[in-house]
Amino acid sequence: MERHLGGRGVKPVLYSTLIGTILPICCFGSLPVAVSLHRKGARLGPVLAFLVATPATSITALLVTYGLLGLEFTVFIFFAVIAMGLVMGLVGNFITVRPKASTPQEQQAVDPVCGMNVEVGKAATAEYGGETYYFCCPHCQQAFEHSPEEYMGGGSRQVAHRVKHLFRYAFVDMVKEIGPELLLGLALAALVAAVAPVGEFVGAHFGGGLGYLFSLGFGLIMYICSTASVPLVHAFVSQGMNIGAGMVLLLVGPITSWGTMLVLRKEFGGRILAIYLAVVSVTSLVLGYCFSLT
Repeated sequence: MERHLGGRGVKPVLYSTLIGTILPICCFGSLPVAVSLHRKGARLGPVLAFLVATPATSITALLVTYGLLGLEFTVFIFFAVIAMGLVMGLVGNFITVRPKASTPQEQQAVDPVCGMNVEVGKAATAEYGGETYYFCCPHCQQAFEHSPEEYMGGGSRQVAHRVKHLFRYAFVDMVKEIGPELLLGLALAALVAAVAPVGEFVGAHFGGGLGYLFSLGFGLIMYICSTASVPLVHAFVSQGMNIGAGMVLLLVGPITSWGTMLVLRKEFGGRILAIYLAVVSVTSLVLGYCFSLT
């Protein structure tokens, strides 16, 4: 990713957008990847395109969208996310930001258990044979301390350990990461669908232009992953919300949150955060309106 996203021109923006579209990473998960890429020399355009496209949708979200909202929603949001990423990337290419220099604490070392590159200043450590070894997580550290000689030369135990990490991430860590948001999305969807006053309010006020403003404001500040946003939008649309406003919420909801805004402001400054939010807002409103005309 660093090799292909660090160049100039449209190609790195296109790479980062297409990669981000299929990766199942939420807006919080994409932040450390994007910040690391930028610090290691990637231009701002591909970084911002990655931040837009990655959380906006994924293969899983597209399958859920197809199941609940139909083929038209699914096809449109796929190409809409690509369009948003390209626009954001091209805008970012015109902004000059100097990457932050790495400090001595950010020097890299290789985890002897899983082979992952880790930052020396933040990694877990263990001493063996008069040398210090660095680890990506406590699990690798514990495995090394239990039998350090088995990890000195690599081999099958490294592969077995990586497979173990794969299943732990898929069925434990990822569940902890996005499980609460999925439950929140389902709970909100159930509230909208089941509580009559809420449904009447949505149908009465969000059927026209006000629905766009609600979706934009709600989506900018809420943390809803791309998969969890689908049942919520389905409930809103079934109660009378304009489908264009529903598309706006599908696009904006997963891309931004309070956490995203705070990290972007810290890493890139208030000016770039304002540009980022402006581009996301304008492109999502335009695409949502275009979808309402189909």
